[in-house]
Amino acid sequence: MVTNKTPSKETNSSVSSRTQRSGRQPQGSSFDAANEIPLIGKHDSERYGGRTDSHIDADSRAESHIDADSTIQVDSNNIATSLVPVPPFSDKEYDQVEEEPACDKDRLGDVDEWGRSEHMREITRQLMDPFYNHWFRVEWEGLEKIPKEGGALLVANHAGAIPPDAPIIMHGVEKELGRPVYGLADYWFRTIPIVNVMWSRMGGVTAHPDNALRIMRDNQQLALVFPEGTKATSKSFSDRYRLRRFGRGGFVEIAMRAGAPIIPLAVVGAEEAMPILYRVPGIASMLNLPYFPITGNMLAFGPLLGPLGWFLYFPVKFKIKVLDPIYYDVEPGQDRYSKSFVMEEAEQVRTLIQETLYDMLRDRKSILNG
Repeated sequence: MVTNKTPSKETNSSVSSRTQRSGRQPQGSSFDAANEIPLIGKHDSERYGGRTDSHIDADSRAESHIDADSTIQVDSNNIATSLVPVPPFSDKEYDQVEEEPACDKDRLGDVDEWGRSEHMREITRQLMDPFYNHWFRVEWEGLEKIPKEGGALLVANHAGAIPPDAPIIMHGVEKELGRPVYGLADYWFRTIPIVNVMWSRMGGVTAHPDNALRIMRDNQQLALVFPEGTKATSKSFSDRYRLRRFGRGGFVEIAMRAGAPIIPLAVVGAEEAMPILYRVPGIASMLNLPYFPITGNMLAFGPLLGPLGWFLYFPVKFKIKVLDPIYYDVEPGQDRYSKSFVMEEAEQVRTLIQETLYDMLRDRKSILNG
């Protein structure tokens, strides 16, 4: 007869501790969830005082000695057959198991939390360079006013049936200053297959106050916003360079909350790059688009290049003027700010850009040469 022994506190605590730390049962064992004690079958009855019961109650099992470095092999009928020695895990090995990552971090590549890929940006820069340098011949004034570090909100006027100003500004700041720019765009971009992924990989982010706040305050990066939205890109050529209302001033409030400056940009050239002659509301409604334009590009390049010509911009001269940063003497991080103050500041930013555009247009000699 085998003499039953009461397991020592050290042995029980060791088994319990290792079971809890690893988060899994010893290999090949059947465990009682409540007591963490293996279920013993009748083949091992001789080890427990000659008892032939197929079930050993909890009290008997608690009094039986279980070797912490062994486990009980159980067949398909939950019947224990033999003891199989299993080398114990050291504390170091258990720590390594706990620290094992849930997924392979290398799979994420260079995509950041916003979906921006540096690899994709590099490809975009190579494709964009010829257009930037030779097609649009972009010229900057006051580029040094954009900070080389820290968060800031770039605010610019918007134009063009397919607006070229966003990629030009993003490319120019990255090329000249070496800083990434996250362009905030309407959620509509997210609904277009393929375009949504490509836009994210190139640094596009859904225009939402929380996104802008995180980019500037938490990531200390540059965010680009066009407060006019689709009201600007859908206007006809006869209304060129007449700025629409800058929303409800949400961009000012976000800059205040982030404690970041607003840097106004005045862009000349986008209005003529893809001008809208008139709009077709019926087609826009059918295709679920904000607007469907008939552009000068369609008439000029369409007969020669077909549909590809619809997306080819006119080779106009781009000029971008960076105005002085605007800082707000308010405490950042507040949930709300004076609505009247926010609206007043937003209108001042719009007026500043509008007056700068008039000055730039007055000094421009021609559309093609600036």
